[in-house]
Amino acid sequence: MNMTQLAPGIAAILIAYLLGSIPTAYLMGKTKRGIDIRQVGSHNMGTMNVMYQVGFWEGLLVLAIDIGKGALAVYISQLLTGNHIVFSLICGAVVVLGHAFPVFLKFHGGKGGATCIGVLVRLIPLATLIYLGVFLILLAVTRFATLSYAISFIVFPLVAWLYYHDPILIIYSVAILIIPGFLYIPRIKEMYAKGGTWKRVFMRKSIKDRL
Repeated sequence: MNMTQLAPGIAAILIAYLLGSIPTAYLMGKTKRGIDIRQVGSHNMGTMNVMYQVGFWEGLLVLAIDIGKGALAVYISQLLTGNHIVFSLICGAVVVLGHAFPVFLKFHGGKGGATCIGVLVRLIPLATLIYLGVFLILLAVTRFATLSYAISFIVFPLVAWLYYHDPILIIYSVAILIIPGFLYIPRIKEMYAKGGTWKRVFMRKSIKDRL
C-alpha cells in the first residue's frame, strides 16, 4: 500500500459507511405507510418486515437496494484504490456496519444480512446463482426466509475454497457474518420465548407464519 492509495482508500471507507447508512426500509415505511418500520412487526429494518408491514413489492425493492449498497461499496473501493483487496474487504465490513448503525437514524438500523449478500456477490461473483438455488431449496423446506438466506451463506466460503482457493476470501466470507449473526440473537430469543420450542422457531407452517 502506498500514499496514492491511502487517501482514496479512506474516501472509499467513508463512502461505504454513508451508503450503508441509507435507511432503505425506514424510508419505505415512512413514504408508503407513514410508519417507523422499527416499531412494527418484527421491529427489524429489513426486507421481510417491509413485505409484511408495507407490501411485497416494496419489500423486494428494499432487498434489491440493500444488496446493491453492499456491492456498490466494494465496487467504489475497487475503482478508487485500483482493486486493492484490503480496502475492498474493509469497505465491505463498513457498509454492513453502516446498515446496522446508520448515522441518519441515531445508529439504530437493521441486521445487515442483505448488505452482506451484496458484498459477497461482488467479491465472489461465481457463488451468486448457487446461493440463490440453495436459498430457494431451503425456503421450500423451512418456509422461513431469514433462516434460509442465513444458512445459504455457506455457499460463499465453499466457493472461495473450492474454486478461488483463496484463504482470505474464505475467512472473510465467514467473518463478515458475525455482524448480522450477533445482531439477530435478540430476535431468536424473542421467537423462542413466543414459540416455546426451537422447532417452532426454525420451521414454519407457511412463509406467512411469523412468531
